[in-house]
Formats: sequence, structure tokens, C-alpha cells
Amino acid sequence: MKNQTYKDVTDEQNRTNLYAAMVPGQTIVEIPRYLLECGEVLTDFPVAYKTWGRLNKDKDNVLLICHALTGSSDVQDWWGPLLGTGLTFDPTRFFIICINFLGSPYGSCSPVTIDKATGKPYGPAFPLVTVKDDIGVQRLILDSLGVKKIACVIGGSMGGMAALEYSLTYQNTGLRNSFETRFGRKLPSSVKLSKSAQPQDIRLPRNKDEENWLLHNDGARSSRLVTTLKSLANNDKPQTYFTAQLYLRYQGDKFVARFDANCYISISRKLDTHDITRGHIEIDEDAEEDPLPGYLETLTSPHLIIGITSDGLFTYGEQQLLGAHLPDNELKTLDSPEGHDAFLLDFEIIDEYCRQFLHAKLPEFYDDSGKVEPFEDWKNYVVSVENGGNSVFGEAEKNLTNW
Repeated sequence: MKNQTYKDVTDEQNRTNLYAAMVPGQTIVEIPRYLLECGEVLTDFPVAYKTWGRLNKDKDNVLLICHALTGSSDVQDWWGPLLGTGLTFDPTRFFIICINFLGSPYGSCSPVTIDKATGKPYGPAFPLVTVKDDIGVQRLILDSLGVKKIACVIGGSMGGMAALEYSLTYQNTGLRNSFETRFGRKLPSSVKLSKSAQPQDIRLPRNKDEENWLLHNDGARSSRLVTTLKSLANNDKPQTYFTAQLYLRYQGDKFVARFDANCYISISRKLDTHDITRGHIEIDEDAEEDPLPGYLETLTSPHLIIGITSDGLFTYGEQQLLGAHLPDNELKTLDSPEGHDAFLLDFEIIDEYCRQFLHAKLPEFYDDSGKVEPFEDWKNYVVSVENGGNSVFGEAEKNLTNW
């Protein structure tokens, strides 16, 4: 069966979506139809992705990178120190792809996308999208590119939730996963707080002429501050790079300049409604035992779990639970004072853990016996971030962190 080919709408979307235009070198295609988990149907909608390296002849050397809540497809920007020859994301060995999640403003269908039925942005009318929807749409993109097998799915934060969902949906297919994740069940108090606090943070003021929430420093900025404060909730160590006040003020100002308020609400709803048991386990609320641990024990694919001790959002205890029940896993501890954002700051440690895992679980891509296809063009498109520039979608700054 011939792979579906989708219409390239990159230029059109860059003209109509200023956020999509912030991501250099990505491709945006139009998918004709997709039935969402909520029952609504998206038609003729955009999906953005960016790639590095080349798909090998067996079409199985794919590293799928899943970005965080406010990230983009531009891995070079927010995980640049992990991307390059000899690093975790090695384009001389792997075909590396990051697909922008639904609800994000950076190219895929979201509240800032023009609804062709109305000629206006979806705004708050954008339907509920889920992590399962994301991986379903990603599967369409991968199929269109001719991918036969994913070697490994890697993600942090919301990207980790997607990586775990891949294991649940495509279990026991030889898929490898590396992530730091949150279950979406039995939420810790810090996450429950976000469900009640963050949407209110960004819903004022409202544009009287358009059905859209406005970005402003009293809203989206304070929402980012709330997230940052909670991400450091378990932190009892001093931060190494900057003072707390500088960090909070900086993150708020940076965030309001690059994100859309409706999109933040949409993705927050995605996180708040995520449940890894949905569609996989029948839950009996009266049962004395939680069926989740037993179900996790049926997932035979290898997993790397990275737990951050100071993370107040995706708690270390949740990573330990995964480590206790996934049968083939490595639980690595990142003892960092940077809270949840450590996965976007402690690059050397993350790179070391992931490289060790890939070498152990994917030796065929490192023995140079035919799986490796040299990618000479790599050095031609290394961007300034890898050489010490500022991150647009991540946390690192050249004058604040050791790149």
C-alpha cells in the first residue's frame, strides 16, 4: 500500500501564523481528516515537524523526540547540546524527527490556526485534544514519510507523557522509550493546584472584538511564574545559575513574547485530562487494588526513566513507581536543584544517560555494520544555539548556563 502524501502548506501557515514562522526549517503539511478522542473531527488541518539526518534503507533508524508543553519541533533550539555527531541525537546514525503537538501555536493545528469553516482563528472554540490524539496524528506523519519502525521515543515533561503513551498504545513492539513522565492519575497536590490556578491566571483581559484571550504580562506572564514556582516546589537546594527572582521575572517576560494564551489553556486541558489508564485498563472504583502496576508489568519494551529529585510537577515518586513495575527499565536519578526544568538545563547528564541507554538497547546502530549512513550535510545547518546562542523555546541562555 502506497504511503499517504500530504499537501505542503509551510509557506501558507508561516504567512497566517506568526508563531509557526518562529521555527526555522520546519515542514508543515495538511492532513485531510482526523477523529479526535473527544468525538470532534479536524479537517484539512496543519501539522508541523522538523527532521535531522536521513532515513536508512530499512526505514527503522528513527528517533522520535516529543517536546514539552511550550516547546516546538525545533530540537536544535531547546535540546541543542544533545544534537550532533557522537551525541544522543546523532544525525549520522539516526533519522531524528520532532512533531509539533496539537494545541501548540508553533505550526500544528491549535487555537491560532485559521478555521476554514469560519475564516477566523479557532480561539477558545478549539476542541479538546489529548496525548492519544497527538500520537495518532504523529503516526500519520511517520507513515507518510515511509517509516517502518521507531527505534526510540524520547521526551521530557509532556513529551514524557507521550513517550509512555506510545508504550501503552503500541506495547510489546520492540519500541524503546526514554522519558520523565506524569501519570495523569492520583495527581500530586502541586499539579492539582495548577488545574485550578493557571487558567484563571491568563483569562483577563479579553479582546472585546475577537473571541480570543489576549497575551499580557498580568496573565500569561503570571501563569508562567506559577508553573515555575510549582516546578521548584520540592527544591531544597540553591539554584546554581541565577537567583529565584531573576529567574521568575525572566521566564515570565520571555514566555509572554512567544506564546498564545488560548494555546496555553488548550494544552493545560490536555495535561489535566490525561489518564494513562484510559482505553487500556477497565477501572473499578470499588476495587481494593490499583490495576495500574499490574498493567505496567505487561509492557516488555525497554524503558529509561529519568527522575528529577527536586521536580515539583512530575514527582520523583512517580518515576520510582514506574521503575518498580516496568519489567525492563533503568531508573536514573537527576539530583538537580533546578526543579522540573532540569531536563532543559542539565544537558550533559541527560545526554550521558540517554546515550548509554541507546548504546545498550540499539547496538546495531553503533557497530557500523551497515545501519549507519553518513550524513555529510549535517554541519551545513547547525544553528547558532548549538554554538552558544539563546534558546527561544527552552530555558537555556548563553550568559546563564554552561553550553
